[in-house]
Amino acid sequence: MTLPTNPNRRSGPRHDHPPNQQRPMPAMRSQKTKHVPARTYTVTEVAARCHLSVRALHHYDAIGLLRPSRRSAANYRLYDDQDLLRLQQILIYREFGLSLEAVAQLLDAEPAAREHVLQTQRAALLAQQERLQAMLQMVDANLNAIKEHQTMNPDTLFQGTQTFREGEYAAEAEQRWGKTDAWQESRKRQQRYSADDRARMQAEADANVAEFLTAFRAGQPPDGAVARELARQHREQIERWHYPCPPAMHVQLAEMYVHDARFAAHYDQHQAGLAHYIAAAIRSAAAEAGG
Repeated sequence: MTLPTNPNRRSGPRHDHPPNQQRPMPAMRSQKTKHVPARTYTVTEVAARCHLSVRALHHYDAIGLLRPSRRSAANYRLYDDQDLLRLQQILIYREFGLSLEAVAQLLDAEPAAREHVLQTQRAALLAQQERLQAMLQMVDANLNAIKEHQTMNPDTLFQGTQTFREGEYAAEAEQRWGKTDAWQESRKRQQRYSADDRARMQAEADANVAEFLTAFRAGQPPDGAVARELARQHREQIERWHYPCPPAMHVQLAEMYVHDARFAAHYDQHQAGLAHYIAAAIRSAAAEAGG
């Protein structure tokens, strides 16, 4: 009796294709790569993301600091991811205290210049963080002693004070200038400043040094317009944060920058000769101002 065979069962070799030859694979349909349009942001969305006003973004566009990469069909500003990256860098440098003009120059400079400014500011921020942490620990220790009615350990009373800005130099400064009006005014202002105020003051000072260093390395003459403008900003910072500083007094400070080894080392740690460059720029600016 012959059994019916299963038509779906292979009972022997197939001969519809030659032996040892694979059956041709069915042709695959080509897949078209979908084009994903770059993400864009309106000026209102950017303002909300970065906590700036729309007016500030319009101003950045007007001065060429941050121009949106695109415009909509209705001619509205559209920013892409690269624009946002540039804006983040602008905000960082502005927080350092750099002027808009200095920020523009820095963004267009070689990466090494931007790296140097960021490394300098990072070191300053770490030093500031160390000081604030030490101060916080001492404040907490005092609060705990008051709360627990305990006497503080004299062996640890001054831990962390090596990071404070006050100390030996402050005592020397008071001895030299303590009776002057400028010193009294400076002390009154310092007592009013909050931690944020002090942070802004230090950021402005560090930014001014960074701009001086950039000008110095670029070969800008100390009696040129760029260096004189930085010297003028330096004097304005002193007047804003410390005491009235007419050009003649500014020149006296400049002499300290080169004749006091500690001041000279403060500036020359960035590059040898920077202290003399800053002092020369201050003298030039004072001469121009008639001081």
